[in-house]
Amino acid sequence: MYLRYAMGDLVRNKGVNAALLVVLVLSALLMATGAMVIERLAGSINQLSEQGRPPDFLQMHKGDFDRAALDRFATEHDDEIDAWLVEEMLGFDSASLAWQRPGTGEHGDLSSSRIDNLFVAQNEEFDLLVDETGSAVEPAVGEVYVPVLYEQRYGLTAGDVLTVQTDSGPHELEVQGSVRDSQMAASLSPSSRFLVHPEDLGALGRAGGAAPEVIVEYRLTGDGGANAMQTAYEGDGGLPTNGQAITGPQLRIISMISDGLVAFALVFVSLVLIAIALLNLRFVISGTLEDEVHEIGAMKAIGMPDRAIAALYLAKYGVLTLVACVVGGLLAVPAATALTQGIQASYAEAPAGVWTVLVPLVALAVVYLTVLAICRGVLGRVRKIDVVNALVHGSTLDEKQTARRARKQARWVRRTGLASSSGERVNRRFALLDLRAEGRAWSLVPVVFFLTAVLVTMPANLVSTFESPRFVTYLGAPERDLRADVVFQEDVDGVKDGLVAAMQGDDRLTDVRTYGSVDYSADSEDGRARLRVEIGDHEDSGIRFSAGGLPHDGQIALSVLNADKYQVGVGDDLTVYDGDDPTTVQVSGIYQDVTDGGHTAKMSGEVTEGASAYTVYADLSDDGAEPAGIAAEYDEQFPTAGVKPTQEYVRDVLEVLIDSLRTAAWIALVFGIGVAVLITSLFLKLRLTRDRSKMGVLSAIGFSASEIVGQVRTKTLLVVAAGTVAGLVFSATAGQSLASAALTAAQIGITDLTFLPNPWLVYGLYPLLLLGAGYLGVVLLTAGFRRTDKSQWIRA
Repeated sequence: MYLRYAMGDLVRNKGVNAALLVVLVLSALLMATGAMVIERLAGSINQLSEQGRPPDFLQMHKGDFDRAALDRFATEHDDEIDAWLVEEMLGFDSASLAWQRPGTGEHGDLSSSRIDNLFVAQNEEFDLLVDETGSAVEPAVGEVYVPVLYEQRYGLTAGDVLTVQTDSGPHELEVQGSVRDSQMAASLSPSSRFLVHPEDLGALGRAGGAAPEVIVEYRLTGDGGANAMQTAYEGDGGLPTNGQAITGPQLRIISMISDGLVAFALVFVSLVLIAIALLNLRFVISGTLEDEVHEIGAMKAIGMPDRAIAALYLAKYGVLTLVACVVGGLLAVPAATALTQGIQASYAEAPAGVWTVLVPLVALAVVYLTVLAICRGVLGRVRKIDVVNALVHGSTLDEKQTARRARKQARWVRRTGLASSSGERVNRRFALLDLRAEGRAWSLVPVVFFLTAVLVTMPANLVSTFESPRFVTYLGAPERDLRADVVFQEDVDGVKDGLVAAMQGDDRLTDVRTYGSVDYSADSEDGRARLRVEIGDHEDSGIRFSAGGLPHDGQIALSVLNADKYQVGVGDDLTVYDGDDPTTVQVSGIYQDVTDGGHTAKMSGEVTEGASAYTVYADLSDDGAEPAGIAAEYDEQFPTAGVKPTQEYVRDVLEVLIDSLRTAAWIALVFGIGVAVLITSLFLKLRLTRDRSKMGVLSAIGFSASEIVGQVRTKTLLVVAAGTVAGLVFSATAGQSLASAALTAAQIGITDLTFLPNPWLVYGLYPLLLLGAGYLGVVLLTAGFRRTDKSQWIRA
């Protein structure tokens, strides 16, 4: 009986049920797709980790180092270290790399790439570069295997010739394929490795033009902790540390964030759509109970239990939700396959397992059970329906509720005189009065548009924030025109002095400031750890502080992650060590930073020599000058200084993150606008069907069809505008807190995000699109009103 009723009602009310089905299918599709992408990404990362065996802790280093000190450290921590190695690398600028295809004559270069290009030979024990089968690759002399990233971006294939421009001339290598890198596979990774034979690596080193670099890598025993190993390494004092240190867990987090952001966005969109679907279900169920109250009263009168009556209605929504979950789940398979093609190419093809099936099923089960739970809660109203009121008055209310509504309607009638209104004012006033009287019934539309506005503006606000010139202050850097990084190289002081002298003598530049990075150490929970401090004049830098302010003499400012690492806050004392010499400084402020793993610090002062790295900033004296052109001149004159416009530096750091967010923003916009049109149409179809008798009375007393349609459109636009404005306000206020909480959980160094929106987009175009979506829905539903037989309305 339940199934027969459910199928009959689904066929009877095709339009309403089809609209509900579409929303539920989209919800199930996005939830299942997001879950499958996250599971596949985790599986691909795990598979590549098993094949490539990445290090549990690594330290990058430029410059000379003491191999004996590394041997001593390994001996002292023999119980914690399973294996270790020092990988030698040669870094070449992207403009030094070109390719050509002998068969077709096609050619090009890699100058558009902003990542570091590191040439290496294959390791023996761990940190292996593998092919698509998971086997360690062994190139022959004259061969090169390129990163998957370059294979995808430039279409490099076996047989192509890669030319490396060295100081001694071009060095040609034949491309044999691509390699997957368990250490540098993440899209946010700033480096990528090319695999060559040891003889070619030696020849490239002797040819000149490369920046030598090493990675000290450790595989730990089961009892060893990566964070404890990092603390012990940095606290030793005699080991190479001129570069970034990364742990295995950090590598996994970077991979999940950079390549899983679209999946998380899909889950977020799905949650919003589920909320919209549940609101619509509440509205539809409540309307169904009111429309069929006589039938419900009759069933209660013949002794049918309340639970059985509720189950009769629940069967329909159970069938509808089940169909939606099945269809959404089936559609999620090709959608997830398309979204994970790039992931599996960059990492590894994750083997299918129990979780491959279980994860999307659990996601679909959550959707199904959540929808049924809400439906069950709304259908609980069946118990409160009084038999007499249902059969005699056709009301779902009891006597007290009926009397209370009658008194409320009487008061409303006394306050709604229309004698003072005329012409168009009558229609507008009537629309406003109807909205006030039926506010609860119309509340669905503004709530839906509130959620839709949040859905489309949150990702857009994140994109515009990360792209804003002011966002550089979130990277622990001042908002300046040019930035130069003289890092970890031989004669770092000489390069810095020459660059600063040239900039200070250039009339096009002003306010040249130099900051030196000096390595100190401090005591953390895991022991003595390295603390890299940027020393210079930080006044007027514009750096954003989440607490406190700029450091002065005897003070230090810490990044958020460093403040958490050393368990200090503003006003606390921190003892820092220069070698074995301790100095106590006071924490002046805590700022946000995502560079250098988020672990940075700043002190006031001047470093003229002896720093491990320098950062030089300058402004343009002429506002009309082009920073990119001036930066290119200095970059050619000082090729090891890395001179570039500050905004280009920000793009380099956040390019992949911004691209992922932009994709998420497009997904949210398309689904949001589509659902807004769908829900508006669904609501109005049900609402207008219920209000036909009222419209028939208005027609009978002289209101034209155009005026009635105008009243409906006025009411719709008002509630759409109210919901949209509320969503924009929420996104600009509470939305910042939600985004900050998500970034805090990600532990990337940002905990307090202030949106920097594009006002023309967020407060101009998007509201117009949402208003247009609402207006389109009402136009579609009222287009045939003028041709309708008005007598049918009165009989309704």
